[in-house]
Amino acid sequence: MEHSKQTQYTSTNEKKESGDSSSSSSSVLNGHSSSHRTQAAVMESWKEERTRSVEDNEMSLPSLAAAYTTILRGLGEDPQRQGLLKTPWRAATAMQFFTKGYQEKIIDVLNDAIFDEDHDEMVIVKDIDMFSMCEHHLVPIFGRVHIGYLPNKRVLGLSKLARIVEIYSRRLQVQERLTKQIAVAITEALQPTGVGVVIEATHMCMVMRGVQKMNSKTVTSTMLGVFREDPKTRDEFLTLIRS
Repeated sequence: MEHSKQTQYTSTNEKKESGDSSSSSSSVLNGHSSSHRTQAAVMESWKEERTRSVEDNEMSLPSLAAAYTTILRGLGEDPQRQGLLKTPWRAATAMQFFTKGYQEKIIDVLNDAIFDEDHDEMVIVKDIDMFSMCEHHLVPIFGRVHIGYLPNKRVLGLSKLARIVEIYSRRLQVQERLTKQIAVAITEALQPTGVGVVIEATHMCMVMRGVQKMNSKTVTSTMLGVFREDPKTRDEFLTLIRS
């Protein structure tokens, strides 16, 4: 059986030349790095407004179901046969659930869960289950998210870290963007000394189609603040999430 492949991606698009030692996202396995964007640019995604409401779901459900009916016909199926009669509605409802992150804003989740606390040691929540949808093929991405941050007089309710993952993962995504969005949201909410996020995921677009590599995994990381600037802090985080 082919050994598991781990493809390292940095979560920024702008690359510095290989001689530059500073980075905005650190590679987990091989230590390669890329340049950091300005703080203002990094924080932009935090200010996103919700793009879909419950009312929108109700209004769009018939057109979504009709689209799935068209897909079934295009696949050579008969949407009127017994097993498929309710499939378009089921599939439309499921797709709305898979992308329910568009209905939520981070600020709604965190308002009552940020606490003043004189704690300055690393906080880590690891192995958070994550399910998302590849925006290129509309097939699942699933895996685990590891989050660490160094508080700066404020801490976040631990369950809220998982809620942040849920909000951003329940959208059409690419893993690189998802990793950065989680890190940015925590940074903006808490203004901590630093944040690190690592995602390990399986992409069904690589498993079920295309190269069909059953054991491949994609690992992405975003490091902000002291996690980016201090190798010892970064190494401590990476060691602890592997333990």
